[in-house]
Amino acid sequence: MYDLFTRRGRRAGAAVAATAAMALALTGCSDSSGGNKSGTNSGNSTVTVFNGATGTIVENWNPFSPTFLQPTQGLIYEPLYYFNFATEAEPAPMLATGHSWSPDGKQLTINVREGVKWSDGQPFTAKDVAFTFDLINKTKSINATGLKLSSVEAKDDKTVVLTFPVTSYTEEASIIGNTAIIPEHIWSKIDDPAKTINQNPVGTGPYKLKQFTAQSYMMEKNGSYWQPDKPQIQNVRYISLATADAASAALTAGQVDWMSSFLPGLDQLIASNKNLTYVNTPAMTTSIFTCANADLGCKGPQTDVAVRQAIYHALNRDQLNKLAGGGFAKTASPTMLPPERDKKWIADPANLTIPGAPDAAKANQLLDAAGWAKGSDGIRAKGGERLSLTIQTVTGWSDYISLNDAMTQQLKEVGIELKPTQVAWPEWNNNQVQGKYQLSLDSIGLGASTNPFATYSLKYVTKTTAKVGEAAGTSGNYSRYSNAIVDKAIEAASATNDENAQKAEYAKIQTEIVRDLPYIPIYLNSMLTEFSTANATGWPTEDNKFALPATWKAWDNGVVLSNLKPAAK
Repeated sequence: MYDLFTRRGRRAGAAVAATAAMALALTGCSDSSGGNKSGTNSGNSTVTVFNGATGTIVENWNPFSPTFLQPTQGLIYEPLYYFNFATEAEPAPMLATGHSWSPDGKQLTINVREGVKWSDGQPFTAKDVAFTFDLINKTKSINATGLKLSSVEAKDDKTVVLTFPVTSYTEEASIIGNTAIIPEHIWSKIDDPAKTINQNPVGTGPYKLKQFTAQSYMMEKNGSYWQPDKPQIQNVRYISLATADAASAALTAGQVDWMSSFLPGLDQLIASNKNLTYVNTPAMTTSIFTCANADLGCKGPQTDVAVRQAIYHALNRDQLNKLAGGGFAKTASPTMLPPERDKKWIADPANLTIPGAPDAAKANQLLDAAGWAKGSDGIRAKGGERLSLTIQTVTGWSDYISLNDAMTQQLKEVGIELKPTQVAWPEWNNNQVQGKYQLSLDSIGLGASTNPFATYSLKYVTKTTAKVGEAAGTSGNYSRYSNAIVDKAIEAASATNDENAQKAEYAKIQTEIVRDLPYIPIYLNSMLTEFSTANATGWPTEDNKFALPATWKAWDNGVVLSNLKPAAK
């Protein structure tokens, strides 16, 4: 469910205006520029963003860290190309102007844009690009995708050549579209690139850091940005609310210009406020993440594949959509690919979609066969272990809380005790990254490209995970799933540019993950994003989705903000 805020995004519920006003006061959201006021020129224009942050904000501008603050990728740092998943547009050149592969797929040549400067005034060259990929290649702790390079060379100031040990066509999107390019003159002096919070970030993006507090922070226009006449909004302020439930009230009170939330009665809310609008771009599969691998340190009944299968069949997804999805959710696939968009990639028609109605008989059969017997209270147990599972979500994420409440009742009917917990976002995120959880609500969907490789290579392969207690990367395999068949198929898919050959390998992967279910799909969630035109215009619309507009979406956030114009006053 990528509807509110991190690389994975969340949604907020409704609240009263008084709550929002109090929350804003508590978090110190005023600023010396006169608050959220905009003129007809960019000099004093400010846009305020709520991206789901509640409570204390922890500073981190490291684009390689699992806990970087969202403006890091998009506003401060940029990739070589921009991929817009809201449309079928070709990737747009950013810090690169072109690229090409050698015939054997082992060498990628990148043409670097000239005339770009870092926000500290230093020139950007191919050496920075080469340095970035060399650093990732030799530093396992920041190599989230398991990138392997034989060599990296800047041929001159505008040409970089990456050489791979094997054919690597499928690495293209991750390399050119999902890698933050960093300045060599700054990062060559950093001892541990995984641990730094990069307190004074220097990037090529449209904005740079102006000020930071634990309650809010301000980005300001990068005056040396390489795109002419962009951005036109001078300041972008990110705020923390006391609770996520205050989001809708803050929006309607005019205290927030941009947020991505599920709001009850959204159509009526928009109709009653002339300055508000929204778009819906569903793409993410809301899922139950499981810490599935006992061999890597996961503990609990969820490490039993039969338990995960039983949960899959016991869910009443039609009911969950009504209760928590507001009817905006769409049907997902057990392959974790959006069925409509990716139908051509789903090998078995039986795996195109997941059932809406529960199959309690199937769930009970699976648990019986696996030796989980019902006790006098109706909850199953095996070998003295009770079939009781803790599921985490973030305090204030109202739709996820509703999901947990409903699933608690649904799973109880087949003898599974679900115990929901609510924690602050930093704890929730750290638990997943470190594997210190049993079940967790999250989403899967948007990788570096629409090729299934982008999803499968991050979420299901052994090289993107780690033992419990160790970080599994910024977008890694949090389930700790490890399957030799999947690993081999991913390697084979990466070695070819033949779509039919790739489909054959993805079919093998789908067979394994549909059975093992390390991530249990619930539904294809809505991706609702709300905007106010009171202070800025030029937001994405249903007819002009020039970017995926969710506040949490890396890279798109910079594209959205750099295309805005101050509203006339």
